[in-house]
Amino acid sequence: MNKLWGMIAIALYGTQASAASSATEQQADANNQVNPAVNAVAFPNDASNASHCLDVSRQAKWLAPDLPFGTIEIVADDVELIGQDSAQFVGDVDISTRTMSLSAQSALIDKQQGLLNAKGPLTYQDGSAIITSRGLKANLDDSNINLLGADYKLTQQQGRGGAEQLQVSEEGLFLTNASFTTCPVDNETWSISANKIILSQEEGWGETYGTTLRIYNTPVLYLPYFTFPINDQRKTGFLAPQLSSSNRFGLETITPYYINLAPNYDLTLTPRYMSEKGLQLQSEFRYLTQTSQGLLGLEYLDSDDSDPELGSRYLYHWKQQSYFSDTWRAGVDITNVSDDNYLTDLNSNYATKTDTHLARSAILTHLGERWRTDIQVQDYEVLGDHLESYTALPRVQFSQTLPYQLGWFDASINGEFSHFRNSTRTIDEATRIHLEPKLRFSEERYAWSFLSELSVLHTYYDQQGDLSGTTYEDSVSRTLPKLRLYSQLNFERDTSLFVDDGIQTLEPQIQYLYTPNKDQNNIGLYDTTKLQDDFFGLFRDRRFSGVDRIAAANQITLGATTRVFDSANEEVFNLSAGQIFYLSESAKPTAQDFATETTYNSLFASEAMWHWHRRWYLSGGIQYDIDGSQMIQSHLTLDYKGDNNELVQLNHRYANDVSGNTIEQVGMFTSVPINDNWQFVASYHRDIESGRSIEVISGVQYESCCWAVQVTGRRQIETDLNQSINQEQAVFDSGIGIKFVLKGLGGKSSYDAQQILKEGIFGYRRPYFLTN
Repeated sequence: MNKLWGMIAIALYGTQASAASSATEQQADANNQVNPAVNAVAFPNDASNASHCLDVSRQAKWLAPDLPFGTIEIVADDVELIGQDSAQFVGDVDISTRTMSLSAQSALIDKQQGLLNAKGPLTYQDGSAIITSRGLKANLDDSNINLLGADYKLTQQQGRGGAEQLQVSEEGLFLTNASFTTCPVDNETWSISANKIILSQEEGWGETYGTTLRIYNTPVLYLPYFTFPINDQRKTGFLAPQLSSSNRFGLETITPYYINLAPNYDLTLTPRYMSEKGLQLQSEFRYLTQTSQGLLGLEYLDSDDSDPELGSRYLYHWKQQSYFSDTWRAGVDITNVSDDNYLTDLNSNYATKTDTHLARSAILTHLGERWRTDIQVQDYEVLGDHLESYTALPRVQFSQTLPYQLGWFDASINGEFSHFRNSTRTIDEATRIHLEPKLRFSEERYAWSFLSELSVLHTYYDQQGDLSGTTYEDSVSRTLPKLRLYSQLNFERDTSLFVDDGIQTLEPQIQYLYTPNKDQNNIGLYDTTKLQDDFFGLFRDRRFSGVDRIAAANQITLGATTRVFDSANEEVFNLSAGQIFYLSESAKPTAQDFATETTYNSLFASEAMWHWHRRWYLSGGIQYDIDGSQMIQSHLTLDYKGDNNELVQLNHRYANDVSGNTIEQVGMFTSVPINDNWQFVASYHRDIESGRSIEVISGVQYESCCWAVQVTGRRQIETDLNQSINQEQAVFDSGIGIKFVLKGLGGKSSYDAQQILKEGIFGYRRPYFLTN
């Protein structure tokens, strides 16, 4: 039988299209020719991935996006007109509109009543699903479609199932006596069956009534009502729970409950039960306004069963960023805990167990055309048996973002006004005013650069407290000049070192720094500490983070960096080395200001990196005291980064003085895919000084397209910040954890295998590349 165009462009409203359809049919029959199908879009390659997951990227086969709204396009082997308003199509019927397509054996269209009946086997497809069925009834006026004995696949996300009856509307899919799963046909690990299922594309969620959860076709749970996500839209409901066991917590269950309060704010309530400690409630409120975004977190444990004397234990956290205009912005970052050991005992998402202090600050910033002003209130809660830090109430800092031009020089002035309080210190209250005018001359060329800076550091202190018998004074005025001269040369040549057709650079640097020596023991320490001594610190113009101590300097720093780039201009090697040479004895560092800090008068520092293969990365650094012939600090890391989340890292770290102790540790991180579904992760750190492990983490993860499970075990040293514990007294905490996720029945869960490595005391850090 000839392939005929039947009712090409049938308009649902009007008579002109019907006449055109009849004329087209008569012409095609008379010419006895085959009209080609148009607006056909072929399916893409349907090759499954290694996990046999569903292909969710299919496009409609016969959708005709160029058709006018309310128009239908039909291809069939034969057509019979029934009066002026109906037509019967028989044999390989293909029906297309802008929003759906249908392939059936026969179809009847009644234009006057707006009805479409089709008999199968048939295939229906729209923008959200592909459905096979034995029969279809559609109301073309309201776009409602009913299918009997239907099997469906979602096309915008994973999901499939069957239904005794399936209704398609603009709101979504309505299924009766139906099933749903995200697993492939040949490996159905889990599924749900229900009396009724509603899949709403607009809301992004599914609802079920009279639901039974089946694992390998075995009923395991019945729920009268249940909701689950079918895309990334948010909705109130339970998130994936976590189950674990350890010496410290005992049996631990975490069950987050998400509350979608509004499009711009939400709340997560998380009951956390620990058999050894009790029931803790965690809450997190997130909000977003036109000017601000922020987060409020609260964790509360009424009584710790393992230590009832502590009473209630809590943590609160508030973080907010506000942008009021192009020139005004503000920020708040506050974290507080009930006791020093809260983080080491209970853990938290808002701080880590290795934190030694918690910052609490609020800042208001104005950005002008030439000036920046920061008004800040700042405090630190020091954890453990240490002196409490000073609170800055307030700190007003101003800096010149656009300097004035004085001939060849840039002229600027920075400064601050700060008021400090601490009732536990000898100086319980202090006011500091600091002004730092500066003249700067710089010249930069491709082959060289030169910088000269002349500053005057003037600071005034008003210090209050019982200062008798101390070196502190009520009023101190300190004025010091500072001169800095810095220059760098840039050399470049072709090289075959480490690479073919590469480029090597050599960047020698020299700096002269002068600040006169001045006794500053009459000034308290409010926000000042010693900075890190590494290669990059050799060329700083200061040795302390604050202005309470201005280090004497009469020194020359010599250093150089060499780099090798391959033909793609990617850095594959660098080596930096430098040393400070003191020109006078009075300028050498002393320990009088920081009695607990060791000082070195001849410090050599070096950093190196070798990226000889796209998968391999070696980095290291040393700090060495030449006069004392001793190593101060060193670190060495070897990384391998393969495909499919494959990584291995070996590391070594050494420090000769950390709170009076020598630290030398070796460690290993690894994440290795066993096959397409299984992943193995492990972390191991050992203290060479004590001769034993200090952290061991191991875990396996199975992940398919429809479910995932993580099993981890860990053993770590417990930390008590209220007392000093030597290596022989250390206590270990051992535990095992399980995360189980049925994909498509809960929110996104953190079942990334590499996340396990980041949660340890020695969290994994990916290597840093200059060119990535």
